[in-house]
Amino acid sequence: MNRILFALLASGAAIPAFAAAPVEPATQPPAAIARPVIDDYFGTKVTDRFRYMESRDAETTAWMKAQSAWAHNILDSIKPKAAYLETMSAFGSQFGLVGVTQIAGDRVFYLERAPGADQFNLRVLDHGQPRTLVDTAALMKAHGGTPYAVDWFQASHDGKKVAVGISSGGSESSVMTILDAASGETVAGPVDRAQFGGVDWLADGSGLFFTRLQKLGPNPKPTDKYQNITADFWDLKGETQPLVGPGLKKGPITNVDAAPVLWQIPHGDAMLLIEQNGVQNELTMWWGKREAIRAGAQDWAPLVSPADGVTRFDSNGKMLFLMSHKDAPRFKVLALPIGGSLADARTVIAARDDQLVESIGAASDGLYVATRVGLYSKLLHVSNDGAVEEIALPIRGSIEGLSTDVDHPGAVVALDGWASPPAHYRYDPASRQLVDLKLDTHPSIDASRYQVSELWATAKDGTKVPLTVIGPSGPIKLRPMLIDAYGAYGISAFPFFGTRTMPYIDAGVSRAECAVRGGGEFGEAWRLGGKGPTKPNTWRDAIACAEELIAKGYTTPDWLFITGTSAGGIMVGCAATERPDLFAGAIARVGDVNALRMETMAAGPANIPEFGTVKDSQGFKDLYAMDAYQHVVDGGHYPAFLITGGLNDPRVEPWEGAKFAARLQEIPGHRPILYRLEEKAGHGLGTTKGTRDIEEADITAFILWRSGVPAWQPSR
Repeated sequence: MNRILFALLASGAAIPAFAAAPVEPATQPPAAIARPVIDDYFGTKVTDRFRYMESRDAETTAWMKAQSAWAHNILDSIKPKAAYLETMSAFGSQFGLVGVTQIAGDRVFYLERAPGADQFNLRVLDHGQPRTLVDTAALMKAHGGTPYAVDWFQASHDGKKVAVGISSGGSESSVMTILDAASGETVAGPVDRAQFGGVDWLADGSGLFFTRLQKLGPNPKPTDKYQNITADFWDLKGETQPLVGPGLKKGPITNVDAAPVLWQIPHGDAMLLIEQNGVQNELTMWWGKREAIRAGAQDWAPLVSPADGVTRFDSNGKMLFLMSHKDAPRFKVLALPIGGSLADARTVIAARDDQLVESIGAASDGLYVATRVGLYSKLLHVSNDGAVEEIALPIRGSIEGLSTDVDHPGAVVALDGWASPPAHYRYDPASRQLVDLKLDTHPSIDASRYQVSELWATAKDGTKVPLTVIGPSGPIKLRPMLIDAYGAYGISAFPFFGTRTMPYIDAGVSRAECAVRGGGEFGEAWRLGGKGPTKPNTWRDAIACAEELIAKGYTTPDWLFITGTSAGGIMVGCAATERPDLFAGAIARVGDVNALRMETMAAGPANIPEFGTVKDSQGFKDLYAMDAYQHVVDGGHYPAFLITGGLNDPRVEPWEGAKFAARLQEIPGHRPILYRLEEKAGHGLGTTKGTRDIEEADITAFILWRSGVPAWQPSR
């Protein structure tokens, strides 16, 4: 039994049979001044009361910081929070968590946040011996404590070098450096504007292709940042050489908001040019030849368009493997000869109604395919002669990562589950065994203390929506409950292990995950069921999940809270404003709560394929429907809100949440609306463990305060 986990204060560890009305804070900073702007969209007039906040002028910044200080003062005055933070942090510090893994040559490269560490380092497993290549703690110390993060990395094919993208302050503005994998010394760089990586090395490691942002001129518009991206070549010596991109007028890509990626077929001269149209899952691809591309003399041959439904690919040098949802809502895997067309493709993994294909990886002994039946993962191996077999997994959970190397047999597989901490295994086809690489560290956990219940909620249109509850073992009892959902981009909410989940439960808060439409849990049809005109299904599925939790006796409207992050802000904002009677509180984390203004942000144009544009009438209707800010009405009685933002956020500007908070605060007698700003963080990528722990403790304190638990009330 883990003693630290359960050493909670008695006053905060149990929910009493009764709860008083929550204490309301006495004062707050002055309300923001409304300066309405009226827009006319296709004959519909829309009033934006706080448009000026988008400029992030000194007045707005001061208001955001004052609101954040007030929120911190309230939450910090909740006495059990400090002990809870210490307990949660100590429990999480016992875990050594491993992120992305890559096999290259005889080495395995990976990101690791070691036990007790605050950030992920880049590590390499070299013939069984681990070493650190990038020490983020040392970077932070050298720069006065400013948070630094490894955003991405890509090892050379022989494993002798590694390209690393590093940024500071949650900005994701990666600077690329080339390291020697044996010594850790810098070989070349730095190169700026490398946020997206997209690195593909030459076979001999003498150079690489990568994706580079344009150099901005004076006084750029916010939307300029991610336009006219180029695919460059770098010989690790001089300047990079832009090869293709819409601004260069070289190659077939003309969309200024699309990103080009150049990718080499192993063991040959063939290359693929991939057009990534913002957040759109479906790719456009062309065939080319490496030397002709570098010489600027390539005549591109089309391979696939978005209508072909291709979302992932890999190659073993002889065949190109494609994942496609065309005529296959839960995906199929195709194979075609190098240089061939879709007409030459054969089916490797056929579409099945009961199986979702999630990822593929080519190795020397065949193709590895991560699939899912229901909520749980399966691993398939397709031999080079086409035979398919299932590889037994050691736990019932999720494949969080699949890494292969075309020149080596086997695969590295990351596995976890609701109550199973992450572990990384290497599959050896010779012994037919999955061997634990011992990269991950975790304390002993008494899983019998916790119970995972799999439910189904029925949406308004009759659709069955998966709902998972994680709580204490034993009979169902009324408890404060936090329901989480996302529902965008085809991203799925499947079983995963969170180091903060168990402390939540022991503090008295159960968790629920609702797999709403717009995600990818059941393939392309599920994604399209919460996209564009059908986007309201996303938050109405969450509403159905909330109603199911109440009906089944897990919680009550006075104890039910809902949260969503980033694009999940659409879900949480619209669910809480459409059905405020269901929720005691809502937590919008760096959330998109002002969708009508999304495309004015730097990352906005890239999101048009997912959410639409106000430049056409249907796009306006869709975006207006999903704009929580615009659906706040005078006289409404809304739940309490905790709204977060990151000052350096490159994806969702902090003014979205600030405008939403200001609008809610206009309503006389409103419940507390807290706006919480991280001044040294962004969207969450690269945020340190310590910063995230404090945020999670604030969320727990907010939930137990608004649930009326006596010990968790703020001091006046």
